Amino acid sequence: MSEPLLTIRNLRRTYVTGDKTLEVLKGVDVQVMPGEVVGLIGPSGSGKSSLLHAAGLLERPNEGEIRIDGEDVGGLDERGRTRLRLAKIGFIYQFHHLMPEFDARDNVALPMRMAGKSQAEARERASEMLGRLGLAERLTHQPGQLSGGEQQRVAIARALANQPRLLLADEPTGNLDPATSQTVFQALHDLVRETGVGALIATHNMELAGHMDRVFAIKDGHLEERKAEGRTY
Repeated sequence: MSEPLLTIRNLRRTYVTGDKTLEVLKGVDVQVMPGEVVGLIGPSGSGKSSLLHAAGLLERPNEGEIRIDGEDVGGLDERGRTRLRLAKIGFIYQFHHLMPEFDARDNVALPMRMAGKSQAEARERASEMLGRLGLAERLTHQPGQLSGGEQQRVAIARALANQPRLLLADEPTGNLDPATSQTVFQALHDLVRETGVGALIATHNMELAGHMDRVFAIKDGHLEERKAEGRTY
């Protein structure tokens, strides 16, 4: 049986502002398996982003255990956390955050160059990823020459370029119209299945949540599993 790519146990996250203390996550437990798409739903301010930031090693929780691909990350210093993020975690956000001066191929190649790959190797891999997302004819187009859905597909390719084990997405289709959202999510869903990456995706879109393997709602700082619709692409 496969081991979880992400294991979170008893995660707690508290924020202090002035004389007020806000406990956003109050003992969260969740696992993500290889090739699995796990949805995370809840209203704004419920803690979805806090959970993703902790899982992605962007913030340190106040308490709890996080394991990524079997490795306990609690004792890692900042250099170790950065190393693990670059090697094993891909991120997708609501806004694509592409570099406007780079074309689609070089936007996707950028994290591979940061990881030490040659320009030729990075561009070859970028071209392959973009082709799998239906953008083979758009390699040399800059972000401003692409539609919103195309830009987000470039962002998906960039997130998966370094062949991460874990993919974290925060409202990846939240800035798109419904038809484009479905197209982009289907592309993301298919790549998760093909690559075996585990995905944890925060969304407000209940239609898309129905296509995920499991769905959790954040309620009063805890996760409650909800029944997914069970539909597949």
